[in-house]
Amino acid sequence: MSRARAYLDYNATAPVRPAVAEAVARALMLPGNPSSIHQEGRAARAALEAARAQVAALVGARPAQVVLTSGGTEAANAVLSGALGRQGQPKPIRLLHSATEHPCVAAGHRFAADAVEQLPVTPDGVIDLAALESRLAALAGESVLISVHAANNETGAVQPLPEIVALARAHGRTLVHSDAVQAVGKIALDMDAIGLDALTLSGHKFAAPKGVGAMILAEGVALDTAFLRGGGQEQRQRCGTECLPAIVGMGEAARIAGEALDREAVRLSGLRDRIEAGVRARSPNAVVFAAGAPRLPNTLSFAVPGLEAPAALIALDLAGVAVSSGSACSSGKVARSATLAAMGVDPELAGGALRVSLGWNTVDEDASRFLDAFERALQPLYKRRGYAA
Repeated sequence: MSRARAYLDYNATAPVRPAVAEAVARALMLPGNPSSIHQEGRAARAALEAARAQVAALVGARPAQVVLTSGGTEAANAVLSGALGRQGQPKPIRLLHSATEHPCVAAGHRFAADAVEQLPVTPDGVIDLAALESRLAALAGESVLISVHAANNETGAVQPLPEIVALARAHGRTLVHSDAVQAVGKIALDMDAIGLDALTLSGHKFAAPKGVGAMILAEGVALDTAFLRGGGQEQRQRCGTECLPAIVGMGEAARIAGEALDREAVRLSGLRDRIEAGVRARSPNAVVFAAGAPRLPNTLSFAVPGLEAPAALIALDLAGVAVSSGSACSSGKVARSATLAAMGVDPELAGGALRVSLGWNTVDEDASRFLDAFERALQPLYKRRGYAA
């Protein structure tokens, strides 16, 4: 039976998997507080710790490194609060971040304005490693925190985290954080193998419930002041009674994503490439952003000169297709994409940017429906120009 709609906005949020919803429902029936010592409390604690281990396994960390939060924004804000440090070393006094970071990093930190620097990116949206190396050399002797996302939420461009960490280690007193919200569950990540000091993630990007995430800290790295203070939960790094049903759901989603990672990457990259080829066939002058960089297997960001994103989004929505023009955190705002601006994209072209992002429930029929709807959305543009699409 044909689907009523094609949902192609997984980078905004992934629909919850049925198995995850079932796990959440079971956890809702656990009456105990995970901090209580009676039988009900121990059962709740066991469920919480099992989920913590599942999340840790997905990103190559140990369970003790995982601090559970309300989501990626809280986790990133905590890491960038100025309280993060490595045992025996001075805390960072300066923040370097790429020019294409999510607002939870670019606007969520608590460093003084004159202690924050943006690092440029290439036209494909990849951090300029030479610029990073130059800045670290100029800051010799200072303690620095570098924050670079694992993959961009708009274009899907994947960042060279191992190379960034290598430069940081050569500099000495430098910590590296990665906002891995868009990468977790889509590409393989091994936090300890990469050498990251902190990684943050959000469950709803890989089919867990909304409102749960994690801050994962390397051994010897911690907040010297809890971001949320209270009863001492989460190793006193993030106090407050844990939202057990959401955490259990995130654990189950992490388990499924980890088991399906390789085959889903192949399947989704094939669907993405099919859609990209279809877009180019219907509009040969379409511009695909970050086309020259490694990209997430599920993400396609493009624009057609003269096609305005708001009109295209409405036309696609009416045709039963859900996509976006970029970050969901900017939806409803008429503003140029900071990511595309940093990449040097012409403002007029950037104003037509569309993002197609795929996920666990995307099928061939969805790709076909998008391409048919996209072709119809092009008709007014070609009519204005006096030729057929």
